[in-house]
Amino acid sequence: NAGLDLGNIIPGLQLDHHRFFCPICLDLLKDPAALPCGHSYCMGCIKKHWDEEDQGRIPSCPECRQSFIPKPVLRKNTILADLCVCYLCAMDEHRGHDIVSAAAERTKRQREIRPRRLTIHQLFRLVEKRSSEVQQQIISQQQTEVSRAKELQKKLQQVISELRRRDAELEQLSHTEDHVQFLLTYASLSALSESTHSASINVRIHTCFREVTAAVSELTEKLQILLNQDHTQISAGLAQHGTRAELLPDFQLLSVDPNTASMGLRVSEGNRKVKFVGKKQSHPHHPDRFTDSFQALSSETLTTRSYWEVKWSGAVSVALAYRNMSRTGSDSSFGDNDKSWALCCDGNGYKVRHDGASTVLSGPHSSTVGVHLDRSAGVLSFYSISDTIILLHRVQTTFTEPLHAGLCLDPGDEAGITFRLRLN
Repeated sequence: NAGLDLGNIIPGLQLDHHRFFCPICLDLLKDPAALPCGHSYCMGCIKKHWDEEDQGRIPSCPECRQSFIPKPVLRKNTILADLCVCYLCAMDEHRGHDIVSAAAERTKRQREIRPRRLTIHQLFRLVEKRSSEVQQQIISQQQTEVSRAKELQKKLQQVISELRRRDAELEQLSHTEDHVQFLLTYASLSALSESTHSASINVRIHTCFREVTAAVSELTEKLQILLNQDHTQISAGLAQHGTRAELLPDFQLLSVDPNTASMGLRVSEGNRKVKFVGKKQSHPHHPDRFTDSFQALSSETLTTRSYWEVKWSGAVSVALAYRNMSRTGSDSSFGDNDKSWALCCDGNGYKVRHDGASTVLSGPHSSTVGVHLDRSAGVLSFYSISDTIILLHRVQTTFTEPLHAGLCLDPGDEAGITFRLRLN
């Protein structure tokens, strides 16, 4: 990660991470604009908010409700915009990753680009080759069918010539004045039935076009198979080269809410680590605390696009849940209700649970899993993280309420889980 080290630039600087998020869209501020009351919003969000309000109302701050007369002129807060560049680093004091210069980071990323471009070029050449083969097959098949059509045309011309010759003979016969000669010639000509010639021509034409139709259908099927093979190879090639770097722009720093942690869990390291200890902890009573499952929720609401990683051991469940899910009872465990989705991880593999239903997943075992949420698109993705990133499962649904990250530990094991992001 290359960015500003605010701690070195301004010693002792303390930053409130809530100042970097827009209270309207809950995402990192984009073109931040500060109101006269001091609260900041995305330029687009506050303009849209005021535009959607009753036109007769006086513009006000959505947080403190302070009214403004006249309506203030919004300007981009350039200082706050610059601070947003590396607010995660400032919050976490660069823990979990090294600080490098922008030039060194670019050199590293430049080296990573070369093999990826090579892969793309290889796939491009594969597609070109397949395209050339398909085109050659089309030309070859076309030449075959054209030859058949020309042969049919030649035969039809022969039939036409024969019919014209017969017509000329009949014309000549009609002008024969000798009755005996007329009857003899007519008898020899009538042996060639016109209906027989017509039927023969029709049979040949229909037979030929049946062959053409069958050939075109066969060629279409072959083309579809080739195109499907190309699509599968290209998709597989691209999927194998996915990296964590593609997900990191959506990374969200999370912490465990101690008021939700059950009595058998110990929360430590600045609320970034949870461990099952078995014995009852001295947590104060709180209505948000889970009582029947060893689990906890994050303090932060997940942003519209959010990514985080969990390092685990033992047997755990990594979950997303609505804040208002049950805290007690048989359906209070993650994945046992319609308000939560859980990826269950243990030494035997993975399974995903929702509303009491389980689906066993295949995938390589890893001590780190990644979770990506695209709330607007209704997509939740679970990944196995090692030297490569592999998609374990994807959920497509509609999220109707704000979401929180969740962790559940198996009472049969001691397990440590951390939300801290690790950069290779």
